[in-house]
Amino acid sequence: MNMDDPRTNPIPPRRGHDFEASYTGTPPWDIGRPQPALLALAEAGALRGRVLDVGCGTGEHALMAAGFGLEAAGIDTAPTAIALAEVKARNRGLSAHFLVRNALQLASFGEQYDTVLDCGLFHVLDDEDRRSFVDNLAAVIPPSGRYLMLCFSELQPGDTGPRRVTQDEIRASFASGWQVDSIELAKLETTMGSDGVRGWLACITRTT
Repeated sequence: MNMDDPRTNPIPPRRGHDFEASYTGTPPWDIGRPQPALLALAEAGALRGRVLDVGCGTGEHALMAAGFGLEAAGIDTAPTAIALAEVKARNRGLSAHFLVRNALQLASFGEQYDTVLDCGLFHVLDDEDRRSFVDNLAAVIPPSGRYLMLCFSELQPGDTGPRRVTQDEIRASFASGWQVDSIELAKLETTMGSDGVRGWLACITRTT
């Protein structure tokens, strides 16, 4: 099945600029706390060094990293989301930097990050933007740095929401210059019910 074909995917991948309107209310992915799967990684010591949260929304995962004493930043294309993240940081007394930036332009930042977190960005990118995104990740993650990603799985029933992602797609996207350390089933919590969404939690290391 070609998930980019509108005949088979009634909700096609969206580009970043579409998400500003989502923050006129509370979008389903904005649960007001870190996703448990990523929090478990943080508690296990998987985050290290400088941390960047791409597509950070209102900042929960960058703030999570800051809470563990790490230098943390978050970027998103939605100015409203970034403004809300800054308010959270002030209210919680946490030091994290938030910027309105496009994750497809990471290479232009002139920065390096030891850990990049991604909760829900990879699965909204179309095939062309995925390739660009991975190239940009390679520009900011040094060898031995890690990309930790939580996305929708093809095991999630239905076709509402972002495109589903297979393990093979993840491995193919990171086939050159990366090592896929693990891909595990995980749940993405949402504001739309207690069952959550079936997803993949991928831990990927930059090798060259």
